[in-house]
Amino acid sequence: MGALSLILKHPGDIIPLYRVKCMADQAKKLPKEPNLRFCYHMLNLVSRSFAIVIQQLPHELQDAVCVFYLVLRALDTVEDDMSIPDTPKCKELEIFWKKIYDPKYTYPCGEKHYKVLMDEYPKVTAVFLSLKKEYQEVIADITKRMGEGMSNFIKREVVTLEDWDEYCHYVAGLVGIGLSNLWANSMLEDKRIADMEELSNAMGLFLQKTNIIRDFLEDYVDGRTWWPREIWGQYGATLADFQDARNRRAAVHCLNHMVTNALQHAVDSLDYMGRLRHKWVFRFCAIPQVMAIATLYECFDNEEVF
Repeated sequence: MGALSLILKHPGDIIPLYRVKCMADQAKKLPKEPNLRFCYHMLNLVSRSFAIVIQQLPHELQDAVCVFYLVLRALDTVEDDMSIPDTPKCKELEIFWKKIYDPKYTYPCGEKHYKVLMDEYPKVTAVFLSLKKEYQEVIADITKRMGEGMSNFIKREVVTLEDWDEYCHYVAGLVGIGLSNLWANSMLEDKRIADMEELSNAMGLFLQKTNIIRDFLEDYVDGRTWWPREIWGQYGATLADFQDARNRRAAVHCLNHMVTNALQHAVDSLDYMGRLRHKWVFRFCAIPQVMAIATLYECFDNEEVF
């Protein structure tokens, strides 16, 4: 009944929602080739929203971006597995980019869908090795830079705003830069889009900061938080203070400070999207950005984040 009342209040949303529903249904249709089928099946399991926007890209780019996402998701699975000691984890993160060329590579880590991804990773490798060399080189380069950055932050805390921007660059800004290179190599976008690294980076920072803000409680429970001390230190002695209902007012002020910081990247994101010329590439970029804006709207002044 709640959803119906919202639709009745916003009847103009009916057609866009129907289009998204059709895109979601299309994303569930899997290719027949076994390795590609596995990749798209995993994509639907580990990120339904990205599965939707990836599978409406022009055909050649679909496979490249799907594999790009799964390679980085596998790298992220290594980083996220808190059972792996820091020393072997850092080593694995730093050499992971080389492993994506190894047709037999697997790594025992992760849980649920992510464990399946890592156990059956050779299927992802097979599709990666079938891509054009230009796409392989972009994926390998971004994976190398991201793995090195992740390893760096295993050993250090996010203290300053510069640290936060640097961490988000490694885990998301590089994704934006890699995607811009894929757009340029596909010839669907102007070659100059690959040179707009600052704007590409901002696209990633906006999405990543939104996720970090939204996921505060989940990350806190898991024993890892990415909120910068330079912000939260103004509102509490420790992050644990925000879990105390007596400190909720200060916690919400901190939250709003975080949201305001994330919003600084919105203008650059809009600038980037204004330079795109292919409608499906634009939609790929715009849909997650709109979702991020909606997420920040829901988070702002909302104590339920804690």
